[in-house]
Amino acid sequence: MLERIEKILLADSGTGNTQEMLRALMEIPSVQAASVAILHVVPPQITSDDMAEKWEEGGKLLSAAIQKLQLDPTQVNAILRTGDPKDVVVKVADELDVDLIIMGSRGLKRIQSILENSVSQYVFQLAAQPMLLVKDDIYVKKLNRIMVAVDKSSSAQETLKLALTFLRDIKGGQIILVHTNPEMKLKPGEISANPEEDPVLLPAIAEAKRLGINYKAIAPEGKPGERICQVAADMNVDLLMLGSPDRRPSIARGLPDLDRLLGQSLSDYVRVYAPCPVMLVRTSAA
Repeated sequence: MLERIEKILLADSGTGNTQEMLRALMEIPSVQAASVAILHVVPPQITSDDMAEKWEEGGKLLSAAIQKLQLDPTQVNAILRTGDPKDVVVKVADELDVDLIIMGSRGLKRIQSILENSVSQYVFQLAAQPMLLVKDDIYVKKLNRIMVAVDKSSSAQETLKLALTFLRDIKGGQIILVHTNPEMKLKPGEISANPEEDPVLLPAIAEAKRLGINYKAIAPEGKPGERICQVAADMNVDLLMLGSPDRRPSIARGLPDLDRLLGQSLSDYVRVYAPCPVMLVRTSAA
């Protein structure tokens, strides 16, 4: 059961907003003691001269990242590897047994991700660890308002516990609890059901109250992915947290799970369309 973040892997490509995301996350008191591994992967090159040049550039990128992040040197480990970035990220995450992977994302849709060989989509599909995805066009803010998609799954319950751990130490923080029901029948004139009567939200509300954390509960009807992203935009959420069941291939981890890649995955939809950084929390694989 993941109750706090103690080991973080930042996959740094040199572009995007992942460093800003790490800095925002490390401002949370419960995360400040976490160790951080900053990984940069150099793809294979045609000539040895090209390889030497890219290796040198990678070293400079890691050095600049460490300086910019201004973390305790005893907490930081810089890693420079050669290989296919998507394979290396998954391998290093397993080697280090990290609690969280932070990656950038272009926010490509499913088919685009497959055709353009998206690194973040591949890692999202095959990694066992929770992931924090930051789209390149997303502005990273100080984490104050955190939204959690609530349902009865074990991954959603774990997500809720982690979010409450974050917010316990954030002065003035607020948790947005959302449970969508595509089959909900509303009364005439109602926009959404009364969340205080939603049996799925009640335990989450009770736990937020017990910890003294300011909360807002929302129970919209409609397609979950669309409504979750809409609520995140309406509430100006700083971080969206979503339980994502582990569906890695059971036969071979090296094979893509085409059912998930091509299907109507909620986490995949939110990954693409959410207006804020998205943390996908997974329980351990069976």
